[in-house]
Amino acid sequence: MSREEGRQAAGARPFDTAGVVAVSAGHFVHDVYSSFLPPLLPLLIQKLGLTLTQASFLATAMQVPSLANPVLGSWLERREMQRLLVLAPGVTAVAMCLLGLAPNYGSLVLLLVFAGVSVAVWHVPAPVAVAELSGDRVGRGMGFFMTGGELARAVGPMVAVGSVALLGLEGYYPVMAGGLLASLLLWLRLRPQVLVGGRRSSGSAGSAWREVRHVMVPLSAILVARAFMHASMSTFLPTFLEARTGDIWLAGAGLTLLEAFGVVGVFTAGVASDRWGRRVVIAGSILGAPLGILAFVWSGGWLRVAALGAVGFLLLSSMPAMLAMVQEHAPNHRSAANGYFIMISALTRSLVVIPVGMIGDRFGLEAAYHASALVGMLALPFVLRLPGAPPERS
Repeated sequence: MSREEGRQAAGARPFDTAGVVAVSAGHFVHDVYSSFLPPLLPLLIQKLGLTLTQASFLATAMQVPSLANPVLGSWLERREMQRLLVLAPGVTAVAMCLLGLAPNYGSLVLLLVFAGVSVAVWHVPAPVAVAELSGDRVGRGMGFFMTGGELARAVGPMVAVGSVALLGLEGYYPVMAGGLLASLLLWLRLRPQVLVGGRRSSGSAGSAWREVRHVMVPLSAILVARAFMHASMSTFLPTFLEARTGDIWLAGAGLTLLEAFGVVGVFTAGVASDRWGRRVVIAGSILGAPLGILAFVWSGGWLRVAALGAVGFLLLSSMPAMLAMVQEHAPNHRSAANGYFIMISALTRSLVVIPVGMIGDRFGLEAAYHASALVGMLALPFVLRLPGAPPERS
């Protein structure tokens, strides 16, 4: 019997399309604002006379609150999380749209820490809300959710630059209205629902870890491997292409192509993981992405373009399946378990980029791509350690 037939026989819970789309749209709006810092950083450096060291710490300041994600998730499980969830797009928008008005470095750091707290408050409970609204099609719901986030990565920098071009660095703050409106619409749409699904827990972050560690340990190894590949193919892709072509516009277009195929990948993989299983989709991503990276480095011309699109599709496609797996295997601590997952994912992305850059400095970016592909392949044994589908909930 197929997974689809099994759902029908068991009486599947309905997929709330309107609710999932609402949270996914909120994800898009929220992440548009949270992506404002990189494109505005050169202007902030110029305005406040920052050193590069000071500038690099700004992104770290925004990531620091994610270290408390498991505790935040455990705390949210004892309360109706929806009030904090719907406020996050508006709060993040306010903080990020006030950056241009910051009179000094200290106030800039405070705004970014405040934004980082709001980012954590959104990303810890939002996947839980999607899981509740998705019924027995959690992969499909996560596909919608991650599509919103990936689209925001592409659109956010353009919104930031366009807003400053029209209104100036100190005058673009009215753009925060979009985030405030998103919070209002989310409140109106989600107000009748208790997104924790009646499964509030009085347990601690420690009890959450004990429930989900059989999933989180192999997933952590996979996240490290994925971070190596993601760092080489996103952070250093424009540098690699500019060195090969001498054209900064082609370098930027390459990153756009990678993200565009990533959007298709996260949605397709989310739906596919419901049909064929989470492990199958994660294994396909972990096996295919390193091969795509090697094809990208070794080829040229249109073959390199095709390989880049394949890498974008495959590399980013594992995330919806991993999010869905965490939710399915932590029925009693969904928010705290998701907090662990988001924290580990953020830490690996932040730390792994350093050794990738060091390899590139010493041996060249081609060597960095080869190394990231090798690390990606080393994650395959950990895919085999992932659990199968949990028992169907009654």
